[in-house]
Amino acid sequence: MFEKLFKLKENKTTIRTEILAGLTTFMTMAYIIVVNPGIISDTGMPFEGVMIATILSAAFATLLMGLLANYPFALAPGMGLNAYFTYSVVLGMGYSWQVALGAVFLSGVIFILLSLFKVREMIIDAVPLSVRFAISSGIGLFIAFIGLKNAGIIVADSATFIKLGNITSGTALLAIIGLTITGVLLSLKIRGGILYGILGTTLIGAIFFPELAETRNTVLNPLAWISMPNWRSFGDIFMKLDIRGALNIGFFNIIFAFLFVDLFDTIGTLIGISERAGFLKNGKLERGTEALLSDAVGTVAGSFLGTPTVTSYIESAAGVAYGGRTGLTAVSVAFFFLLSLFFSPLASVIPAAATSPALIVVGVMMMGNIGKIDWDDFSEALPAFIAMVAMPFTFSIANGIALAFILYPIIKLVTGKGKDVHFLAYILCALFIIKFAFLG
Repeated sequence: MFEKLFKLKENKTTIRTEILAGLTTFMTMAYIIVVNPGIISDTGMPFEGVMIATILSAAFATLLMGLLANYPFALAPGMGLNAYFTYSVVLGMGYSWQVALGAVFLSGVIFILLSLFKVREMIIDAVPLSVRFAISSGIGLFIAFIGLKNAGIIVADSATFIKLGNITSGTALLAIIGLTITGVLLSLKIRGGILYGILGTTLIGAIFFPELAETRNTVLNPLAWISMPNWRSFGDIFMKLDIRGALNIGFFNIIFAFLFVDLFDTIGTLIGISERAGFLKNGKLERGTEALLSDAVGTVAGSFLGTPTVTSYIESAAGVAYGGRTGLTAVSVAFFFLLSLFFSPLASVIPAAATSPALIVVGVMMMGNIGKIDWDDFSEALPAFIAMVAMPFTFSIANGIALAFILYPIIKLVTGKGKDVHFLAYILCALFIIKFAFLG
């Protein structure tokens, strides 16, 4: 059955590899189970209800990706978009969370239409080759930056923006130990080195680091692993979106913001990871429409369940690095999300110090395409470089793509190479300029 559904032999993988790849991806993104409700609950929505909505929306969209597109990509409510939902739309502009969910629904419907009419697929085709390589490398920098930040190895600084954290104690020290363990395992070519690194670092932290007492108490006490979902709390947000309120004309820019970020975050993630995994055939992503539809339908479903925009996760790269090549990896991630409904205490105590090394080493792996960029042709090199560095520096995949799309057509046109540019790239260039000029 698995062979028929996922074509395992054709993709040179096994059931065991796919399941463990799914577990690896799940563990690197399990933080969303508590982080998303922690942000969204500031709107007044119940924490436990949003936690259930987060798990269900992630499981549904990821399952759809696995069965419909047969790709190892995982999806969940997007970081950044949840902050925009809470602090800009609800708390900043004063809209109710019900109306904000209505805006998420409308953006999801637009996603579906763009996917069905293959507009999103056309955008992928319009991305220049050098920028594709840069997106893959940029995501590598971005995901490593997230890992370093989460570990406390780099911290904020008022004078220099970022600086080296206190690496001799706490989370940073444990993350460095975990990074060393993971690096050794991968250097020895031990299959599953990333997963073993996460598990080993979690165990070391639970035993030797006093600040991880909660992790130790949970990990070493099986009776504390299980917790039943609070379905009553979930009922307070399920199907409570206000679509009519979201149709207010003044709400257009909010719907566009949800649309823009998810559209280009997803495109960037799909291109970046697909380029690294070898999924792109002649520059095209087979079953691209199905992959994009999974994201779009997941967003619509999430709005009904009670959570903001669902998007593809760059943490999927961890499972791909393990060896995940088919939708069975995604199905496995969905299964682990559903399982976390009843094991949320265990999933929520995996420390950042354990998952951060995984993100950093995946970042290293994603940098492989940087050598494929034509650095001798500045009309190719500059847009690619800007795409690459803008992702970690602006904390957004979408911004990196947008800036590259503005630079690339303009430089090519002025230098007499305008015919080398896809016609859609000129349209996107104009749209991005309008977006930054009028919508921020």
